Amino acid sequence: MLKPDLITGRKVRLTAVSKEDLPVMARWWSDADFLRRYDAVPAVPKSEAQLAKRIEEAQADNSTFLFGIRLLAEGRLIGLLEFDGVMWSHGTSYISIAIGDAADRGQGYGYEAMQLALTYAFNELNLHRVFLTVFSYNKPAIYLYEKLGFHCEGTYREHLKRDGERHDMLLYGMLSREWEKSARLD
Repeated sequence: MLKPDLITGRKVRLTAVSKEDLPVMARWWSDADFLRRYDAVPAVPKSEAQLAKRIEEAQADNSTFLFGIRLLAEGRLIGLLEFDGVMWSHGTSYISIAIGDAADRGQGYGYEAMQLALTYAFNELNLHRVFLTVFSYNKPAIYLYEKLGFHCEGTYREHLKRDGERHDMLLYGMLSREWEKSARLD
């Protein structure tokens, strides 16, 4: 039996990202804390034009699926979720998630968005493996990924340097059979 809606949960919905979202996204890309959680590259603000180009490239690439995370109650964009570099021949993809404003983190939105995304990955895209990286200092994200059932598969030791300190980057992965097992437990 098919699920009636792959992209809608109790609190959030995964949607397309559009040019109307650019001012919100540009605000996130001006927040160093957000940038340092999201990417290993140096934290540098991005303009609406730069972000528009990123959205256009993602939408034109058949190995990338970019979603906005919106609150059901008000439709407000609170984050982004992306499958990037889908390798169709192997059934694998990198996944990333970002909740933009600090006030929206820790509310369960990321957990629900990731549940929706993993269901989409394994049931709609028919992937076999989904993987991600996370910085060792991002404890809330590590907790989220482990709660979802991701397994730590490796460590890029002292991969990045922030504020004079070295930090590891951790590799996490999940197989479709692991998701199926954990989804039955929910």
